[in-house]
Amino acid sequence: MSDDVEKNEVAYRASETGVKPDRSEVAKQEAANIYQDAEHFEKYGYVARGLKSRHIQFIALGGTIGTGLFLGVGKALRTSGPLSILLGYSLTGIAIFAMMQCLGEMATWLPLPGAIPQLADRYVDEALGFAVGWNQWYNSAITLCVEISAAAVVIGYWDHNSDHAGIYIAVIIVLIIGLNIYAVSIYGEAEFWFASIKIITIVGLIILAFILDVGGGPDGHRYGFQYWRNPGAMREFIDTGNTGRFLGLFNTLVNAAFSYGGVEMVAVAAGEAENPRKNIPKAVRRVFWRILFFYVLGTLAIGVLVPYNDDKLLAAQENNAPGAAQSPWVIAIDRAGIKGLPHIINAVILTSASSSGNAFLYTGSRYLFAMAQIGQAPQFLLKCTKRGVPIWCVLITASVSLLTFMTVSTGSGNVFNWFSNIVTIANLFTWCVICLASIRFTKALAAQGVDRSTMPFRTWGQPYTAWTGLCFFVIVILFNGFPVFTRGNWKVQDFITAYVGIPIFFTLYAFWKIVKRTKWRKTAEIDLYTGKAAIDAEYWPEQIPKNLLEKIWYWIA
Repeated sequence: MSDDVEKNEVAYRASETGVKPDRSEVAKQEAANIYQDAEHFEKYGYVARGLKSRHIQFIALGGTIGTGLFLGVGKALRTSGPLSILLGYSLTGIAIFAMMQCLGEMATWLPLPGAIPQLADRYVDEALGFAVGWNQWYNSAITLCVEISAAAVVIGYWDHNSDHAGIYIAVIIVLIIGLNIYAVSIYGEAEFWFASIKIITIVGLIILAFILDVGGGPDGHRYGFQYWRNPGAMREFIDTGNTGRFLGLFNTLVNAAFSYGGVEMVAVAAGEAENPRKNIPKAVRRVFWRILFFYVLGTLAIGVLVPYNDDKLLAAQENNAPGAAQSPWVIAIDRAGIKGLPHIINAVILTSASSSGNAFLYTGSRYLFAMAQIGQAPQFLLKCTKRGVPIWCVLITASVSLLTFMTVSTGSGNVFNWFSNIVTIANLFTWCVICLASIRFTKALAAQGVDRSTMPFRTWGQPYTAWTGLCFFVIVILFNGFPVFTRGNWKVQDFITAYVGIPIFFTLYAFWKIVKRTKWRKTAEIDLYTGKAAIDAEYWPEQIPKNLLEKIWYWIA
């Protein structure tokens, strides 16, 4: 038995006897093992592993099916055309797949609360952990504002009185805080049901799109791919000819990056997941394909049913029309002559925005908690309630949501666009760091003689998979604001929102690098093991399905 396992007596007894110990005792042992300071964590408390398998699955899935798929895809269709959005979301999905494989390996090897900044700190450089941690915190906090802002847009579909916007924003903020502050299991349960509504709706819309496409709608019109021929499959953007069509395709990559934002939530939840060695790989393997299924088929369905020059689509985008009026799904339903559904879709978009806001408050608070754990944020943030919720992290992250009240004076549609542009670059930087950390992790395994076949979850093609994702994300970061550099399109506001994330990230990195004089970790000295024994020694009883229904449920969740 290793020295680390000997220190972790509670977890080791569990593996020997087959009796699952008190989870709180194991949490204390994990904390003491990782940070060698049991008294410190006795004072502040600890996060609890209260997220079940189905919670993990639906948190990772539900957090990414938000306003991007219901509302944002309409903007991409208008500017680029149906084939461009299909290719753009597919290409971005492939890069996301590469990144998620990298993250799955590292988060399964050592599931830590917040995960990403801690992985960057361990495997690359302490300064990079600082930069990505604070980058992801403000990313999650601003995305929380994005989703609340989107909810305000949605409610405007029913209530046209702009004076009421502040009331709705306050109600949504209080609801989201309430779901996060009591216990992580409550958050997980709420997200499970929120995500279920979104998934059922998207599946229903894709099926409806197929029915309408083959002529099964009230008007009996068979669409086929007629809009791919007229007005066309790829819309020219900025320039004409092949150059214009290529720029239209590239423009969808930025929109897709925003839509996929949050897919890394599964790693953030790793530190609070039951049986992480089983549930994290399960989520990584399945969630990506489910998301790719929804987005690829969803963009295909939209491109078949709505032409990019549709009058309602153009008017809704230009005038920042409220709620479902901006959704190409609703425009398709209206074109088919189906009554009543727009109100249902609007209600689902509202729950979708609330769900994503709920998820991003959770992830933002855990990033802040992770930063405090590695000494890069004030130590009072480590304070947890008896139910394992980092209370100050939740409240401080939630306080940023007050920025959403800007929508009352500035216009919710404009604020939504500002916020979404800013967080897209923050997402891309995080994905770059994940790929870079994976490259270093793979090198450390080789340098320290770790056989990859012994890993609890491993993927093929490393480190080339990580390099592929890293190169793709860097290209999108550098050229995401390319329209402002073309003739007649320069706008200071657009330039700032497109590129402000770059100096923010590198300023954070340089600040910690200079203050702490940190150096890149040598691969032979990278810490692969501290805290790992606590996870290795845990015992989680296997759930054996008793009937066919349970087999199906265990496969889903």
